[in-house]
Amino acid sequence: MAKVGAPEKLITKDGLRLDGRRLDEPRPVKLEVGILKRADGSAYIEQGRNKILAAVYGPRELHPRHLQKPDTALVRCRYNMSPFSVPERRRPGPDRRTIEISKVAREAFEQAIFAEHYPRAGIDIFIEVLEADAGTRCAGITAASLALADAGIPMKDLVSAIAVGKIDGQVVLDLTGIEDNYGQTDMPVAMMPRRNEITLLQMDGHFTSEEFEQALELAIKGCKILYEKQREALKTKYGGP
Repeated sequence: MAKVGAPEKLITKDGLRLDGRRLDEPRPVKLEVGILKRADGSAYIEQGRNKILAAVYGPRELHPRHLQKPDTALVRCRYNMSPFSVPERRRPGPDRRTIEISKVAREAFEQAIFAEHYPRAGIDIFIEVLEADAGTRCAGITAASLALADAGIPMKDLVSAIAVGKIDGQVVLDLTGIEDNYGQTDMPVAMMPRRNEITLLQMDGHFTSEEFEQALELAIKGCKILYEKQREALKTKYGGP
């Protein structure tokens, strides 16, 4: 049974989505690096209607001291949605969803950062969603990866992230809010594209085994598109090949 208020179809007769994109086409992306002077590293992303700011502080001495690790840095991540980021004002402060996203984002970066270079230090990552329209965890991870690079923190590779899903029974790349609300499946994926290593994979909904393989292949393609845009954003700020 269709949900109340759901559009009749999310894919038109021409095989296009409601925003005019093809099934395998990501939303337009704008990336900027180094926009906060007081942060050690920062970045901003617009992906579709998402507007997200990421900031990194550290490596710096970790307090309280009992959290210090003798052989590595402690990576911490805080994902937050501003009260004005969604149509209905949300209550300020963390909730179960933001705590869960903070955790999975931190785990996505822990595999990429050379944290062992900074024993007893802390690296703090902040992801602030200013405007939300589905896929905010992925867009936030993409921006935060640039903020880490801007802070000069050594990494095995940049981390890029994008979601795939299923709407009207078809696998698509980079869901919009309406597709996320009325589709059947949502699968966020983060990876280090140059190393072909996945650092995050979640799924809400159901894929057949064939659909899962198709979705994963599409997610990898999307991450590699974002990876090139991340590199271009770094080149714009720092120059060089």
